Amino acid sequence: MGRLTYLDNSDLAPEFQDIPRMKSNITRAVAHSPKLARNVAGRGMYFRHDSTLDVRLRELAILQVGYSARSAYEWAHHVDIALSFGVSADDIRAIALDTQGIATHLDPVASAVLAAARSLTDAIVLPQAIFDVLAGAMDTTQLVDLLVAIGEYNGLVRVMAAIEIDLEPEYLDYLVQFPLPA
Repeated sequence: MGRLTYLDNSDLAPEFQDIPRMKSNITRAVAHSPKLARNVAGRGMYFRHDSTLDVRLRELAILQVGYSARSAYEWAHHVDIALSFGVSADDIRAIALDTQGIATHLDPVASAVLAAARSLTDAIVLPQAIFDVLAGAMDTTQLVDLLVAIGEYNGLVRVMAAIEIDLEPEYLDYLVQFPLPA
């Protein structure tokens, strides 16, 4: 059990019963601060539905954050989301290989996205060479969306760890299909 009670919409004041994603344990825990929960969920919905960043690149970046942070919750949820947006199982499996420095089928931009997410997660720095690849492949809006998404999900994996968010049972199989590093 997580460190905080998972709230339901019925636990919230009427003006907060419209918070998106109240079925996920992270939203249900963050709902102890309902204004914040609405904003956090809203940012996630922005990245998912309003950003012009390529969805495959977005999901690869978020998955890399989850993989690098060994966040079972983030990883499993975004494996599900990535697959629903058409990211291939081979692309998801390539994250583990790319992380180990093993050549993959990924194009240079996708590899740069993974490298950026890894570097910002592990070292909190973005090397100029990686930035240059990204800046050459994206317009500035997309580049900013990518970098903010990486930062956003880096923050969330740390909150999930602090609260010890429980992974919902329907996501457990993703950890078997796409294992995290030990």
